[in-house]
This record gives sequence, C-alpha cells and structure tokens, in this order.
Amino acid sequence: MSERPCPQRGLERIHPYVPGKPIDEVKREYGIEDVVKLASNENPLGVSPKALAAMREALPRLNLYPDSASYDLRQSLGAHLGFPMEQIAVGNGADDLIFQISMAYLEDGDEVIVSRSSFPMYDVYIHAMRAVIVKTPLAQSYRIDLDAMADAINERTKLVHVCNPNNPTGTIVLANEVDAFLGRVPDDVLVVFDEAYVDMVDSEAFPDSLSFIREGRSNILVLRTFSKMYGLAGIRLGYVVGNEQTVATLCKIKPPFTVNTLAQVAGIAALQDTGFLERSVAANQEGRRYLCRAFAHLGLEHAESHTNFVLVRIGPNAQAIQQKLLETGVIVRPCSGYDLPEFLRISIGTPEQNERLAKELERALRTE
Repeated sequence: MSERPCPQRGLERIHPYVPGKPIDEVKREYGIEDVVKLASNENPLGVSPKALAAMREALPRLNLYPDSASYDLRQSLGAHLGFPMEQIAVGNGADDLIFQISMAYLEDGDEVIVSRSSFPMYDVYIHAMRAVIVKTPLAQSYRIDLDAMADAINERTKLVHVCNPNNPTGTIVLANEVDAFLGRVPDDVLVVFDEAYVDMVDSEAFPDSLSFIREGRSNILVLRTFSKMYGLAGIRLGYVVGNEQTVATLCKIKPPFTVNTLAQVAGIAALQDTGFLERSVAANQEGRRYLCRAFAHLGLEHAESHTNFVLVRIGPNAQAIQQKLLETGVIVRPCSGYDLPEFLRISIGTPEQNERLAKELERALRTE
C-alpha cells in the first residue's frame, strides 16, 4: 500500500518559484509594524485611479462569468498598439502567458534557450513540458548575450526567451544587437521578447520589437504586463502580441475564463490613464537615480538599470545583509535563485522608502 500515483517526470526538475516575502508575513514573523517591501518591483504610487474606478463600477456584475474572449480589452489594446485584436492574446499575468506559450509550442525533448540569470518562471514551464533548457551566460555589464544565444541554436531548438529589460539585472539589449540576432534565428524558432518593464525604458537604443511583427515575422511574440507602471500586480493581467496564426495557437489551450472581469475593465481604463503612467515613470526615474547614487556612496557595484529595480553587488555576505534588512522591516530580493548569489535586487519605492533602505543598508554593511 506504499505505492502512490507518480507525477509526470518533468516535475522532478522543477524548483518552485519563491516570490518576495509578503508584508504581513514579515510583520508576524518579526513583530514589526512598519514594513517596507522593496522586493517585488511593484508600483509605489499605488493603482491607476481610472482602473480603480472601473473596478469599483464592475463590482455588482461579479455574479456573472467574465467575457472569455476579453473582446473589449483586446480591442482597446489593439487600438493602443496599432494591431488588430486577432494579433493579441491576454492572460492572468505574464506568467500565465509564458505557461500558455510553453504548452502550445513545446514537446518532449525540444530545446529552449534562456539566459542563465533571468526570470525563473521560464525554467518552471519548460521543465513542466519536459523540454530541455539551454542556458547561456551573461555578457559584460550583466547584459543578456544574444550572440551566445544565437550560437546555441541547433536543429532541436524550438524557442528562445529574451527578457528585455532583463529581470533581475535591469539591463537591456540594444536594437542593433536584436537585428543581428534575428538575422541568425531560423524561421521555425519562436522568439519571445518578454518586455514586462518596457514602460520604464528611456533609451533610444531600445529595440522596437513590435516592428518585427508589423513586418510580417511569424516567429516573434512580444509579452507585456499591466503589473508594473499601471499598478495592477494584484489583479494579474498580461498580454502578448504576435502573428495572428501564432497567437491563435495559444487560444487552443487557454482556460476559458483566465482573465477575470475586474482585470478586463481595469486594463481598458488603465490604457487611458496616461497621467498616472507619466507620474509613475517620472517617480521611477527619480528613485532610480537616488538608489544608484546611494549605492555609489557605499562603494557598491550595481548594474545599469532600465527598470524599477536595481541589481547591487553586496559580496559573499549578501544573504546575511538581506536578513539584517529583513529584521529591520525592509524586504529586498536575494538573487541566489538567479545564479547571482552575491547580489540583491532592490525595487524602487517612494522617496521615504528609498531613504530608509539606504540608511538601513549602510547600517547593515557597517555592522557586518
């Protein structure tokens, strides 16, 4: 009677993703009331006011199932981006769409190329489909190495994930690098540009990935989210843009009600809230400059960030410093799970939160 149902073999290789500690958990564990969370890259300004108003208005309709096709939301996204709605799919956060892409396109033994230090949910879903992960190292300055990715492509390669800007490094690959890379990618290899942090980028050298789809390339998907600058992480809403046939493949395996009613109305309203987006971007840029100055003052190396977080090198004692910060009520992200054990990833908060982080980090380093 000791036998039990055996899980599928892909699960043996999965290390579950561990998100940043919730504020309430830290309060309970350490008996601290004033807790600052700078670990999950959330918007410190809160929720888009227009999205919040739209969700409140939709509350009386929650007895009804949501529109399975998310018609109005996809129409709004299409108008916003300049694509027909048939080229857009939406999901329960970008994570859901990464899972859908994996389910729709991967089979046993297919190879998927990812950067060694990038978003770990790629790994989870690749393993779940019993595909093979091929990891390439970072280039100089903690940037994704597109040349190494192109070199790794072979006849078994099915998919390439390019996180741009990259999580957890915050760095970007440039337009000329992407052009050269795509020139080496066969038409039957799907390239997913994960642009969850695109709204924060102000570099003129950042690639216009949507232009490749407009040119007719069918092997490119561009993935984005409402979680960051629109402040909608709590309702889970992401979208993907691509060739109509490529996107239609995802619809075959999508759960029927994966995007709830509140998410749909919030997404439509958020797209119209340009004022909130502009304030969020401006606050993020100011906070990023402050943190980078603070790290330089402490003599700490950090990656050039184009996001709402900064990757900072602490050294072999990074885990101990992270724990010291936690005990003071400041939650930051350790990066051992990203193969960067000497680093912390620190989200940009309000000016007061950023100042508290800088003071507590200096104190922790001084007493270590």
